[in-house]
Amino acid sequence: MINPAISIMDLSVSYGEVDALIGASLDLPEGTVVGLVGMNGSGKSTLFKSIMGIVKARSGVIKVFGEDPVLARRRGSIAYVPQSEEIDWSFPISVKEVVLMGRFGKMGPARRASSQDHAAVKDALAQVELGEYSTRQIGELSGGQRKRAFLARAIAQEAKILLLDEPFAGVDKKSEATIIRLIKNLASQGATVLVSTHDLLALPQLAEESILLMRRVLMHDTTRKVLQPNNLALAFGIDVLGRGDDA
Repeated sequence: MINPAISIMDLSVSYGEVDALIGASLDLPEGTVVGLVGMNGSGKSTLFKSIMGIVKARSGVIKVFGEDPVLARRRGSIAYVPQSEEIDWSFPISVKEVVLMGRFGKMGPARRASSQDHAAVKDALAQVELGEYSTRQIGELSGGQRKRAFLARAIAQEAKILLLDEPFAGVDKKSEATIIRLIKNLASQGATVLVSTHDLLALPQLAEESILLMRRVLMHDTTRKVLQPNNLALAFGIDVLGRGDDA
């Protein structure tokens, strides 16, 4: 692989006496959508935080476009779409203001939005089909609309790497289809998208390749191969898709 967007070599991260990641290695090329599969506690969130440069590794190396993750994040190269549980939905902020946050790194010290910033926000909201909801308080949106609003923030940021944490949790089928379409479109434009998800049934529509994680990278292959029951059993211990022997 030539010049991967994300390159991780022998990464180990610990929280006190607890090992969150042990010798994890992977390379992700530009313009791809990759699924991240693993049970709770497998290290998925730690992997995201490591790529963003907000946790310190015990050992190993991470490069984002060949540079330190902290520098890449400061340049606005990395966008993070969090789980719903991480957001205070009662906070008095509008949908448009949430999306505008994605432009902060492109503003001057005074953080005054330019006409270009407002145009980018308007375009991002149109892409996620939320233009008519721009002035609503973020908590007034449905689960699927909230996910799309934070995806719009990443689009407005013009990030080259997107980290999506459970984007399909609590969303309706229409929003799921919209999110999948948007992610694929971003990848076609050169973005690298890493998607952590428990929705294994939706994953084949989204990602051609996936990573199976259990503190270590157990497997990095095509999504079809990763989702084979015998492979999933390595991380989950059971056939999480509920398929029989004929699957």
